[in-house]
Amino acid sequence: MPIAALSAATRDDPLAHITAPPPDETDQQRQARLIAEAEAKRISDAIDEEIQQQERLAKKGQVVKILLLGQSESGKSTTLKNFQLMHSPKAFRAERASWRAVIQLNIVRSIRIILEALAEHQAQQNAPRPGTAQGPSSPASDIKLTPDHLKLKMRLAPLLQVEEALIKKLSPAGSGEVEATQLAQAPTSSGPIGRYKDKELAVNSSFAWKGVFNRLMNSTRDSFDSEVIDWDNPEDPGRVIDACSEDMIKLWSDPTIKRLLTAMSIRLEDMGGFFLDSIERVASPRYVPTDDDILRARLKTLGVTEYRFNIKEEQRLGLGSITREWRIFDVGGQRSLRCKRIIQKQDGAAWAPFFDDVNAILFLAAISAFDQALAEDPGVNRLEDSVLLWKSICSNPLLSQTNIVLFLNKIDILKAKLDSGVRFADHIVSYGNRPNDVESTSHYLRRKFAQIHKEHSSAGRSFYCHFTTVTDPKSTQHILVDLQDTVVRKNLAQSHLVG
Repeated sequence: MPIAALSAATRDDPLAHITAPPPDETDQQRQARLIAEAEAKRISDAIDEEIQQQERLAKKGQVVKILLLGQSESGKSTTLKNFQLMHSPKAFRAERASWRAVIQLNIVRSIRIILEALAEHQAQQNAPRPGTAQGPSSPASDIKLTPDHLKLKMRLAPLLQVEEALIKKLSPAGSGEVEATQLAQAPTSSGPIGRYKDKELAVNSSFAWKGVFNRLMNSTRDSFDSEVIDWDNPEDPGRVIDACSEDMIKLWSDPTIKRLLTAMSIRLEDMGGFFLDSIERVASPRYVPTDDDILRARLKTLGVTEYRFNIKEEQRLGLGSITREWRIFDVGGQRSLRCKRIIQKQDGAAWAPFFDDVNAILFLAAISAFDQALAEDPGVNRLEDSVLLWKSICSNPLLSQTNIVLFLNKIDILKAKLDSGVRFADHIVSYGNRPNDVESTSHYLRRKFAQIHKEHSSAGRSFYCHFTTVTDPKSTQHILVDLQDTVVRKNLAQSHLVG
């Protein structure tokens, strides 16, 4: 087609001369050009359709949102760490320097609880005892401390300064705050454990605490292993901990101390961040935390912690896989009674933004806490409080279309308590005369939570329940994979997001 035949509008278009066919184009060349143009248009239309499909999926909720709910110390943060270990292992392990400091704080605080128990018992031994006015003796009254115990207490005193230094580094001036849900008139707990709970370090999730120990690492590497820590740093708390390691082992393994802790109802092994059975390893000069250590480490967080993961999901009918972004939210450090008011009144700035489009809720209940009281209200049983919170969530109309997955967590600690002779029925009266073993108690609790779910959920909502030990990565990861493949997939299928 000669250029002279082009319209005036086409002649004014500078691209027309480029896209116009050559003036001497043959019929064969024209046929080939039209075929190539048709193929190019097909590819362009396919790209446009893919972009539009992605936009439609995004509008329908392509991002999967998971909300973690439960009491403080129920295992929410540990569940988050399991997700991170599964889907972002490199980032998980790059944080070992920070977790090393947290684990050091955990072990020092455990020793501090023992030292406070010794001081309290010593004060009771030295107190004047009026003959006839003396009341009934305590279970620990016949336990006598020796001069060797008091020498151990004095030699371990430098650990208290290490504790203060670690706390200051984790929460420098201006970054610390009181737990937002702490009631002004909350009763003060008593005893070493109570004082520990009252003074437990809580880090605001908006403060990048994981970066405060970067000075312990050389800046020339972005990985973490035994070769990149500045072991010669004079401010490394590990130096003092290592120097005190032998005395810590003596203190923890002393039979009299064991009897005293038992008499005072102090079970350190049931608490988060327990490492006293690994003192020799954790207190070693070149200690590097393992994955299991990081999962067991305890650091209370306030505010909302959000983690994002890109998770590959297999599609149905052999259509390959897609990568979907998951956002998991942990409302840390919230008192459960306050949580119920937040849900019921919908006035909580922390939780409200995540409710309207959340895909699933993971609810964690620490079933080992059947013999414990809330730190915020010693008159309330922790397990019963979890049951009430579960009822509140199941019955809330805002969550009526949301799948809820129940993790009855810390079943390993439940078994250890029952095996040690603690009677479940002494604290949960409704349990009656059933056997005091882990199988009977755990299934009783499962039935109780299931009945509440059935009575207070909307029709058609399935009950998903798992017995978990979230500090055990292998079993927990199997459960989380099952969660990804069932509950959330079903939720997305109902929203027409998967085939």
